[in-house]
Amino acid sequence: MELTHAEDVKKHVRVYVTVFVALLALTIVTVTISYLNLSVVPAIIVALIIASIKGSLVASYFMHLISEKKLIFAALILTVVFFLALIFIPLLAMSDRIH
Repeated sequence: MELTHAEDVKKHVRVYVTVFVALLALTIVTVTISYLNLSVVPAIIVALIIASIKGSLVASYFMHLISEKKLIFAALILTVVFFLALIFIPLLAMSDRIH
């Protein structure tokens, strides 16, 4: 019984270390991209994509949402929909002002 517990702990630690390395790599990608001379809109889009990936990794593994029930996923999807609306509505308003 104790051997199984130790193997479970090793498996969880391996997952946490893998997620940490992925977050570290994405942070390095974020810093590297910040040195590129991108215009405002592509820079914001790239930054939001990377931040969304990092946020989903943290929420899924460190907050243990990867094993939650469907109701939690429905609430998360609704949150993502509202987040996207709050991001794109001002962008649409900016494009109206430009035209």
